[in-house]
Amino acid sequence: MKITYFEKEGEDYTDELVAAVKERLDESDEIDTIVIASATGKSALKLYDAVEGDAEIINVTHHSGFKEENTLDITDEMLETLEEKGISTLIGCHAFSGANRGVTNKYGGFAPLDIVSDTLRMISHGVKVACEISIMAADAGLISVGEEIIAIGGRGSGVDTAVILTPVNAKDLFNLKIHEIIAMPRD
Repeated sequence: MKITYFEKEGEDYTDELVAAVKERLDESDEIDTIVIASATGKSALKLYDAVEGDAEIINVTHHSGFKEENTLDITDEMLETLEEKGISTLIGCHAFSGANRGVTNKYGGFAPLDIVSDTLRMISHGVKVACEISIMAADAGLISVGEEIIAIGGRGSGVDTAVILTPVNAKDLFNLKIHEIIAMPRD
């Protein structure tokens, strides 16, 4: 299998990543679901335009208050646009931080899921995000566990990482399987 490596992480590679995902999707008869982390929905729209209906797309965005209290990163207009195109959007707490972050912010220390996150970040931040959003989507009932999917993540704006994985529910965290890396940043 071919892996595309980007020089660094970031939004500069969103278009190339989407093209690599499309290419890998065209090679597969089994994968029909893609989960993408797109806080504003822009990367999810780029993906939609590229895959041309070859896969169901689930967009995952931050919960209200992630950056600013009582505020979502995604607009109502974008949510409507995504819905019109058949893209479901999950708005929820991060599976690896959520309430854990509230505890560590107040009392210090670390939570076990911080170790999971940092271990996945040793590969790339996008790999951590891809695993996290697949768990979130599985827990929300938007994707099936036990079936290989493509999961796309990044850091900040845009996306730079795509993997093929078998998602699990949060209660089965350590049964999640990463099968392939489609693309990721080297640094």
